[in-house]
Amino acid sequence: MKLVTRSDLGWPASAAPTQATTKGVKVHYEGTAVSAKLSTDHDACIAEWKAIRKSHLANKTENYSDVAYNYAACPHGYLLEGRGIGHRTGANGNQALNQAHYAIVGLVGSSGLTEPTDAMLSAIRDGIELLRKNGAGTEIKGHRDGYATACPGGPLYAWVQKGAPRPGGDSTPPPSTEGGTSSSGTYTVRKGDTLSSIATAYKTTVAALTKLNGLKDPDKLSVGQKLKVPAAAPAPSEQPLEPFPGASFFHGGRHSPVITAMGRRLVAEGCGRYASGPGPNWTSKDKASYAAWQKKLGYTGSAADGIPGAASWAKLRVPKS
Repeated sequence: MKLVTRSDLGWPASAAPTQATTKGVKVHYEGTAVSAKLSTDHDACIAEWKAIRKSHLANKTENYSDVAYNYAACPHGYLLEGRGIGHRTGANGNQALNQAHYAIVGLVGSSGLTEPTDAMLSAIRDGIELLRKNGAGTEIKGHRDGYATACPGGPLYAWVQKGAPRPGGDSTPPPSTEGGTSSSGTYTVRKGDTLSSIATAYKTTVAALTKLNGLKDPDKLSVGQKLKVPAAAPAPSEQPLEPFPGASFFHGGRHSPVITAMGRRLVAEGCGRYASGPGPNWTSKDKASYAAWQKKLGYTGSAADGIPGAASWAKLRVPKS
């Protein structure tokens, strides 16, 4: 998950009313012309999101307490925080509808940029799963369900009617947090993880993980839940790569040439935070350097804690020591 928080946007905590649970999530679009520039310029997406909030706060008729939506999704696959978790939306048309569903808007409109990218659909799905982990029910609807509007537009609504499936291929983002893996073939679910992101990290499929773990609903995972996973293998390369040794490998006192190799790759990626080195001993400098790598990949908050996880390790491509 590539999450842009309110703090990242320079916004204070949301003043919107609190609400712990809903029946599910409704999907929206802007309903006006949206510049095609958003598809090639992520800064334009941020500017668009800030402009939406500014216009909502200036709307004296609706008297919004904050931007109306809980989250937005941009064409580049970023989930942009609005009211966020645990706040009633102001987007669904009336008080009863707002109490029934949270709201996520795709940054597409009725003209100009009208087609959501696979990355945007994945970001909306990330938002749905994040809200489900924090009180939302299983319903996924469009704004037009229960309210007289064209929102969320033809392309997005067609996707909603299919159940809002996560697109396949490279547009699927990596795990949003660095989870606890081990060489024994188990994974400990952490906040923000989805079965799709875990499958991507282990080069398998949601269907395979669902069958392997006997899951009744692949969209429902619990923090701390243990999942069986295939053994993580190094990505193909002309040079053999170090397989992920597990998060527990990285702790104070660990001495290994693997840490030196990791540090050299971090320096090569522009993430080195070493005064000297790197060396074979795991230190706070290694942790700070790895946190910089996680942030470079788009992780935020506790997901960028400096402790390697399977997904970010695979992307770092540490050569075998």
